[in-house]
Amino acid sequence: MTQSTVVNTAKKYLGAPYRYGGSSVKTGIDCSAYTQLVYKEAGVSIPRTTGTQMNTGKAVAKSNLQTGDLVFFNTSGKGVSHVGIYIGSNSFIHASTSRGVTITSLSDPYYWGSKYIGARRIANFPEKAPVAEKAPEVAQTSAKNPYANAAKPITRLQAAEAIVKELGIKAKYPTATYFKDIPGNHPQLAVVNAVYEAGIFTGSDGNFNPESGLSRAQMAKILVEAFDLEGTTPAPFKDVPADSWAAPYVNTLYHNNVTTGYTDGPKAGTYGLNDKVSRTQLGKFMDRL
Repeated sequence: MTQSTVVNTAKKYLGAPYRYGGSSVKTGIDCSAYTQLVYKEAGVSIPRTTGTQMNTGKAVAKSNLQTGDLVFFNTSGKGVSHVGIYIGSNSFIHASTSRGVTITSLSDPYYWGSKYIGARRIANFPEKAPVAEKAPEVAQTSAKNPYANAAKPITRLQAAEAIVKELGIKAKYPTATYFKDIPGNHPQLAVVNAVYEAGIFTGSDGNFNPESGLSRAQMAKILVEAFDLEGTTPAPFKDVPADSWAAPYVNTLYHNNVTTGYTDGPKAGTYGLNDKVSRTQLGKFMDRL
């Protein structure tokens, strides 16, 4: 068995849907069932659950990771709860709750970097990881996927599509025209109507502004409304004054452990109210929810 065997097998299922407790790449698979499947096809048997996988093989330091190592995360605050497969170039492939099987940066500053808790080496592989891991999410996503070109800013319409897909909501009146810039023949009319009727997107001056970017302040409001989040804790972000219209939404995200703000670099200690949201960032926030 080689490193490329594991990587190629893992990538074969990119885009497979996620389902808690699921073990089918067609109807839905969870993180540990996915890693078990990949290793089984590569000729290695590993246990079914994340906890038992964490006790398999030998511990590996993050600085010594090799392609094929299992990487583990604490996403629940209660210990190991998520697993993926390291594929080189500081990236791992895993069954994500919001995007299904996908490739993510191991040092993602918005979420995964802070949730990483360890790695296990299941086998020693003789072959180095294949090149071409640069921008994996861009190369491997469908043109119809709202997360394609993951590093680019997401538009309001793309964000609406992602939320409709995640929540499975449908418009009660799919042919109604609520916005001046979304006519009755717009190809995504039903999507726009679904998020409008649910109170998630409200538009501005009668327009939906489908191609406009989404700020992190706007994203906070949208996620709170979409996922019916409750509770509030004053967030310690330097750029979110108490009288900001977005403060209640940011505080609710903070209360629910959905955001920690920027933790390093020149923006450390801020939320980034006016920063544009990328497809990857929206995906990370939805993963946490």
